[in-house]
Amino acid sequence: MKTDLPLVADLHTHTLASGHAYSTVQEMILTAREKGLEVLALTEHGPAMPGSCHLYYFGNMRVIPRQWNGVFVLRGVEANIIDYQGNVDLKPRYLKKLDIVWAGLHAPCLEPGTVEENTAALTGALCNPFVCGITHPGNPKFPVDEEKIAEVAAREGKMLEINNSSFLVREGSFDRCLQIAHFCRRYKTIVCVNSDAHIARDVGNFQQAWQIVQQAQIPEDQVLNTSMEKVLSFFNIIDDWIN
Repeated sequence: MKTDLPLVADLHTHTLASGHAYSTVQEMILTAREKGLEVLALTEHGPAMPGSCHLYYFGNMRVIPRQWNGVFVLRGVEANIIDYQGNVDLKPRYLKKLDIVWAGLHAPCLEPGTVEENTAALTGALCNPFVCGITHPGNPKFPVDEEKIAEVAAREGKMLEINNSSFLVREGSFDRCLQIAHFCRRYKTIVCVNSDAHIARDVGNFQQAWQIVQQAQIPEDQVLNTSMEKVLSFFNIIDDWIN
């Protein structure tokens, strides 16, 4: 069943390769097509996450077809932030081969710190030239200075994610995500609404995250994944679509 929201891409998903997800690449892509999505990003957890992929997995993602069953596929990673300076668990030689590089805070990879430490971790990652955005910045386990995160992301031309899965697995996320969304509107920070699907049926599940966009009155043109052209232009791969 197609989504009734003005979103054409899901840019944060996980397959079996992440170790705690449950569907194959093909299952994820077929579900994306069934739901009317034009773009799907495969963004497995970086190697610091227990059970996730070896470095070679990311080095070999070029074998995944760019277009598969009518869906444009982005090859990427949800890299783990591994210290309060914002360093991530993949070296530049791997990151530069990928289309999309998210960075996120995960308790198995870095202990939650103070607001100042967590904020420094996210701002440091945002300043990494290979990182395109931050996943689930409203995670209550890692409280941050929401205004500073939105301001730095806007300055660096990076995205902040509104993560639909957070409302299921990260209790207390809604109010924090809404506060971040208000700051994103103020600073005109690029927003991306994603499912963070760990099983095929959740691909394109954006409903609660989209409510955040509406409540914060973020204009649609500020939401990256409302247009395939915007998505592919942002990642500088629009020629792969045109050709």
